[in-house]
Amino acid sequence: MDALSEVLAAVRLSGAVFLDMELRAEWSYLTAPARHIADVLMPEADHVMPYHLVTEGRCYARLVDGDPVELNAGDLILFPAGDRHVLATASDAALRLKPIDITGESLELRKRGDIASFRKGESGKSTRIVCGFLACDRRLAEPIILSLPRLLKVSMRDGGTAAWVQSSIRYSVGESASARPGSAIVLARLSEVLFAEAVRHYMDELPPDQSGWLAALRDRYVGRTLALLHEQPAYAWTVDALAAKVGLSRSALGERFSALLGSPPMQYLTRWRMSLAAAQLRENDVPIVQLAAQVGYESESAFNRAFRREFGLPPAAWRKRATSRA
Repeated sequence: MDALSEVLAAVRLSGAVFLDMELRAEWSYLTAPARHIADVLMPEADHVMPYHLVTEGRCYARLVDGDPVELNAGDLILFPAGDRHVLATASDAALRLKPIDITGESLELRKRGDIASFRKGESGKSTRIVCGFLACDRRLAEPIILSLPRLLKVSMRDGGTAAWVQSSIRYSVGESASARPGSAIVLARLSEVLFAEAVRHYMDELPPDQSGWLAALRDRYVGRTLALLHEQPAYAWTVDALAAKVGLSRSALGERFSALLGSPPMQYLTRWRMSLAAAQLRENDVPIVQLAAQVGYESESAFNRAFRREFGLPPAAWRKRATSRA
């Protein structure tokens, strides 16, 4: 499996659609904070990435501190860092309006799987927007999140899987409105595919001199190295072993890896192992000695030292604090 697929599988990605908007005339709305949405609909979520899929008409989207980006039917706008943002009519007049905060728009009355209908305006061209979010383990998803812009626009209408997902979401939102069983699960899975397609589209458009995790995946040698590390994080990797696997010298691989990712291979592997360990500590009662072996440490003491360097606490203390906050 490639490194992107491995990370997407590890981050515990879960999606949801919660709002079906149909808007007319001039409008400008400040969206609810991502954490507020999660607290109501998915309180166990560690990190939330809101998204909007325009299914009809056109509009603007912008960060609270950013410039407007025009969206047309079939465009997806995603906020990987969870930033609060503004949606508005695609007109100069709407850009001058003070956005109306819609945080309290009946969201508290909803439960997971419900899709609220939001209708405003009686005349003028219609704009329809499907609003959803993706929840994940922030630390495990960090390689992807830090490689993406705060606001990511992707066209989902240009054929292939992206166009299929876009049309499927439109159809499934309609199915949900008629209370057809299973529609919430279908929309959740489609949201997850939507995110994967958005990331792939962004990767395809990166300039050749770009650095970062997603850019590294496209590199013939570093991309294969990342795939090996994510496929077998507990294996006793060395730079020599990785270099032999990918067909590059030890020094060349180290330089190439560090140039793209900002850290050498073994440091990257240690951080990924600690991320996997932290997720396990938070989510289950696996014994520390067993967990140490699962993430590649021959002894519990070596694992304890590595974990403490990363998090400032030994694993047992970190688990106690993490579970008390849950």
